[in-house]
Amino acid sequence: MASSLKFVRVPPNSANIAEARQRVFEFFKTACRSIPTIMDIYNLDDVSSPSQLRSTISAEIRKNAHVTNTQVIDMLLFKGTEELSNIVEHAKQRHHILGQYILPHEESQDVGTKDLGASDFLKNFYKGNYF
Repeated sequence: MASSLKFVRVPPNSANIAEARQRVFEFFKTACRSIPTIMDIYNLDDVSSPSQLRSTISAEIRKNAHVTNTQVIDMLLFKGTEELSNIVEHAKQRHHILGQYILPHEESQDVGTKDLGASDFLKNFYKGNYF
């Protein structure tokens, strides 16, 4: 199943922003085509759907929508291609996929939300240990 991804390579330089944009779209299509394989390899049917994975991929790409430097876009494409090939070649374990791409990142708390309903001792402890 991973043989289709062996030939996916990001050329070293994009000539202009339009070419880099086209490469991003091609990467997105390749990533979306590999979703059924990823679902089978990591047995994700019970925790996620293909549409949820597709929206996660889309969100990861949109995080860098503000980038206009073609060299930076090429570097991000290379990193994305490597990540995708590692996932498809089963170089990651299931809990890596769950933690990075499926489970919401709402579990992480910031310093301000830890002291809600806590005792005075814990409030002082949190204030003293976070710089």
